[in-house]
Amino acid sequence: MVTVAPPKNKLLEGPILRSLLSLAIPIVAANTLQSGYQLIDAFWVGRLGGAAVAAVSLSFPVMFLMFAVGAGLSIAGSTLIAQFVGAGNHKMVGHVAGQTLLMVIASALVLTVGGLLAAPALLRLMGVPPDVYDGALGFMRVSFVGLVFNFAFFVFNAIMRSIGRATLPVYIVLGTVCLNFVLDPLLIFGWGPVPAYGVMGAALATLFTQAIAAAIGIAVLRMGLHGIHVKRADFVPDLGHVKRAFFLGFPASIDMSARALGLMLMTFLVTSFGTTTLAAYGVGGTILQVIIIPAMGLSMAVSALAGQNIGAGNLDRAAAIGRLGAALGFGVLTVLGVLVFLFPTQLVSFFVPDDKAVIAEATTFLRIMALSWGFIGAQFALTGVFRASGNMVVNMMLTIVTLWVLQFPLAYVLSKHTSLGAEGIYWSTPVANILITLVAAAIYLHGGWRKKRLLDDEEVLTGKVSEEILSNESPR
Repeated sequence: MVTVAPPKNKLLEGPILRSLLSLAIPIVAANTLQSGYQLIDAFWVGRLGGAAVAAVSLSFPVMFLMFAVGAGLSIAGSTLIAQFVGAGNHKMVGHVAGQTLLMVIASALVLTVGGLLAAPALLRLMGVPPDVYDGALGFMRVSFVGLVFNFAFFVFNAIMRSIGRATLPVYIVLGTVCLNFVLDPLLIFGWGPVPAYGVMGAALATLFTQAIAAAIGIAVLRMGLHGIHVKRADFVPDLGHVKRAFFLGFPASIDMSARALGLMLMTFLVTSFGTTTLAAYGVGGTILQVIIIPAMGLSMAVSALAGQNIGAGNLDRAAAIGRLGAALGFGVLTVLGVLVFLFPTQLVSFFVPDDKAVIAEATTFLRIMALSWGFIGAQFALTGVFRASGNMVVNMMLTIVTLWVLQFPLAYVLSKHTSLGAEGIYWSTPVANILITLVAAAIYLHGGWRKKRLLDDEEVLTGKVSEEILSNESPR
């Protein structure tokens, strides 16, 4: 009998730069397209007037927190899967993927029920005006119902990245974003037999398209067409793996939630300086969020690539991936920062063409921030290595220190107790980012992350349930 050798894993050998770019480019594309949902909603809802725009805006911070939980939990599964792929244990890859989906969907259902019940009280606590309340409540409740589909697609996306198949989610997101652009006006304004749902129509359109994306993702995993096969038995609850994945993903969820809460707290501080400063900070923050997309894509690519190599025992290659990723992130974001530093007025004018005061203030904000953006790129790449090795707590602590120990206290002191005023808030961002990048680099160079390999932890391959599921699994 002739034995066919399994195909070589290209991510474990060959030029690192090529492997990084082959993962990072589609991830950046998918993240960019994903932001299209918010842009499309803003475009069509804006036609309903200021109260409708306010209703969507009020829901965003709450849903951002929910998404942070789902994305954080999905990171646990993707980290384990990357290491199992590197180790060549493909049976466990499918099993962990199934258990991660089970855990994340269960978490989404809990959050959905809690959100539906708490939404009215939450809006009253936020002091929502009467003319905004009904629209905000409808939008928020439909968004909570959609969490299960959002979370499921988060997991699918993370799994595809971790096995090195980052391109497929791009096509799925592209298709659903285009469909969302068509459904938004139909459900918001109505047409023929379709009633006009107003603000809630935007949430319904997103719910429908996200459900399609999740269904396609789960079908791909079940059919085993793209390098991973999740069988029916992989969805049988394996409490050992679910518990392990939850506690691995929980710090990542805290990490992302701390970012969301930190941004909200900074916004409260900025608000105390008036409308012009708030508008300038909003424009600068929007531009920064766009700039961060390639840094996040690179971080995810580093995490997937380093995770597979850590699983395969190639620690030196994983270390080289971290170094190259940090250099690449620093270089790319520095170039973007220099461009923004040179042409800030033209960039800001695209968002607020007629308000000279906001243009001037936002220009100052961007110039203070821009030249430090390379440190953000380097930091994101290094935290990708920590995440790949399972050091979620390190990343969580870095985020907490950045926002809650450095940036917000510094912003408060500089803006309220020095002559800098609002510029003190602006300066807090580059100072915090530079300091925390140096801390991350020191942790990376210390090399403690090399000692953490999740596959060496007996709890990952825990016991009887996993062994019974895998040994009794029949082909389907």
